[in-house]
Amino acid sequence: MTRIIMRGCNGKMGQMISSLAAQDPDAEIAAGIDIRDDGHNPYPVFKTLEQCDVEADCIIDFSTAVGTEEMLTYCAEHNMPVVLCTTGLSKEQLDMVSETAGKVAVLKSANMSLGINLLLQLLKKAADVLGPAGFDIEIVEKHHNLKLDAPSGTALALADSINQELGGAYEYVFDRSTRRQKRPEKEIGISAVRGGTIVGDHDVIFAGPDEVVTFSHTAYSKAVFGKGAIQAAKFLAGKPAGMYDMSNVIEAVLS
Repeated sequence: MTRIIMRGCNGKMGQMISSLAAQDPDAEIAAGIDIRDDGHNPYPVFKTLEQCDVEADCIIDFSTAVGTEEMLTYCAEHNMPVVLCTTGLSKEQLDMVSETAGKVAVLKSANMSLGINLLLQLLKKAADVLGPAGFDIEIVEKHHNLKLDAPSGTALALADSINQELGGAYEYVFDRSTRRQKRPEKEIGISAVRGGTIVGDHDVIFAGPDEVVTFSHTAYSKAVFGKGAIQAAKFLAGKPAGMYDMSNVIEAVLS
């Protein structure tokens, strides 16, 4: 049984993960961390990690960037692995994440979905075959109308996965409206759609002579991210210090 401390337990994702963990026979939320609490959770909730006196195997952080430094310091001092799901970290905070990984196990991923992370691996194989064959590469991502950033971090991670396999020779293009020219060969076009309540939809298109290969992933609810985070916590518990990502979790699942 993996005992988890949930940082940001009363946020939408925190409550989602709490519900999912309650149905998982191999995981449980041992305690929550949140500045607000109305007492409805079946586990104790503390305002700070320093106040938490509950034994656990791992932290899942689905909170805000505020307080990330204090959390990383706590993890390093208490040898506590952490699944870092919080986005929007500054360069200084990212540098601290890398430093903390030298002392304790840290898992960070642009997207916690097992499906997306499997897709990242499949795209490397596709790029290795279709890139040299001259296929053009386009990514179309769709999200709800409340999403602030564009393109999504996941779309960029998909592009990075392809580009790394192709030696980093491709440029990313986000807007072609200001130029009138033939499409260059070595570019990855990334388009963003925002509307309604779309949770997350990503299409990666390899368009070649007389054929098109499309990889698609659709998230129908945020539960996919919560399930991935719990799977990551179960994987990370007891691991030695180092930086991990969801590809390590995928490998463990497949082994």
